[in-house]
Amino acid sequence: MISGSPFTMIGMPMQNRADKHLRTRTVLGLAAARHIAAAAEAEAERNGWAVSIAIVDESGRLLHFLRMDGTTNASVDVAIAKAQHAANYQRDTGFHQRLLEGGAQVVLALPSALPLEGGVRLMVDGQVVGGIGVAGAQAAEDGQIGQAGADWLSGA
Repeated sequence: MISGSPFTMIGMPMQNRADKHLRTRTVLGLAAARHIAAAAEAEAERNGWAVSIAIVDESGRLLHFLRMDGTTNASVDVAIAKAQHAANYQRDTGFHQRLLEGGAQVVLALPSALPLEGGVRLMVDGQVVGGIGVAGAQAAEDGQIGQAGADWLSGA
């Protein structure tokens, strides 16, 4: 073993192993992402809204995507961007939209941000595990649909 190193050789005591410095976390899996998207899609269908729905993991990488019939081409990229914003900034996109509407134009300088309602953080035990982004309806309606997906995850 290297003196002062957090690493050990095979056979060394567990208390010297690096894994005691690591932490565990909950991650969003594909099965959960499909359920979240289905809950969001059901909300959109109930209201007659055609949208795109993107689910990303905690790092903002696309995990699941669906595009309902009749939604716009642009809704694809917008939904993904809203989901990434929610995951990367650990804030719902509506938070930044309200700041912008209140005159905080600095929000426009945030890298890769899309301050339009419809991106919602996906939370488990107070931790962000991903984001859902919805686009294709009015911003408030996108937010309502995204919240329906997030509510499935939280059990609300």
